[in-house]
Amino acid sequence: MSNQEQKILQALAHRVVQRRQSLGLSLKDCASKANLSTRYLMQVEAGQANISVIKLNQLCIALEVRLAELLSEGTRGEIDSLLSELNQQELQEAHTLLKARFKSSQVSLISLLGVRGAGKSTLGRLLANDLGWPMIELDEEIERIAGLSLAEVFSVHGEPYYRRLEGEVLEELQQQNFSAIIATGGSIVTHPQHYALLKAMSYTIYLEASAEEHMNRVIAQGDQRPMRDHPKAMSELKKLLASRAPLYQKADFHLLTSQCTEHDLLQQLKHHLYASKVIH
Repeated sequence: MSNQEQKILQALAHRVVQRRQSLGLSLKDCASKANLSTRYLMQVEAGQANISVIKLNQLCIALEVRLAELLSEGTRGEIDSLLSELNQQELQEAHTLLKARFKSSQVSLISLLGVRGAGKSTLGRLLANDLGWPMIELDEEIERIAGLSLAEVFSVHGEPYYRRLEGEVLEELQQQNFSAIIATGGSIVTHPQHYALLKAMSYTIYLEASAEEHMNRVIAQGDQRPMRDHPKAMSELKKLLASRAPLYQKADFHLLTSQCTEHDLLQQLKHHLYASKVIH
């Protein structure tokens, strides 16, 4: 075996070890997932096995990486080696940073986050009209697919069905080649996979307000249900906001909506989007 061939195997071994360890897999578990013997995987990680393409593909599936990520060289190889050490959450953070730094084309999707009463629909429509983009209500799309109201989706089929449809809508939007503003359901941040997908496919904005403001906005819309026969509604809302705050904080941008007019909020949001080159 030539020196160059040995270097290739050693580089492969290093990346396999890093990726396996970042996933928290033991040698035995990884070998089992890849349909390889533990002894053979030990040889691969020692740079002593000239692994076949078929077995390498099996190993890639077990390690949740592409072939190129294990075999790339030079600067790209160094980058892929670093990425192979990251867990899923860290990979998502790296993706967001790289996209924000190097993506030259205009971000085509902007998502608004927040619990009910945050102003997602109101501010979303204002921004969509100003930019000439369509406005998409994620929950309305779920209702369209289900042929049921949101309340019926939950009462008849339960949350798992709602989440399944939510994922289908997100994947459908990800494939579309147009710009849009998306108003999300308030609980999307509690579903790690869907939240990660949303962050990967769009620029996320958290509309932040106090519990009192959330409640007042909902009531101002003519909905008295939050307070009717429910004396603990405010305290429960505060607990909800507190529990979700760490998740909302992961959004790309936070917009404090307290004591601001709709016009002022629109101007603040547009200023940030243009200054950050999210839109051009």
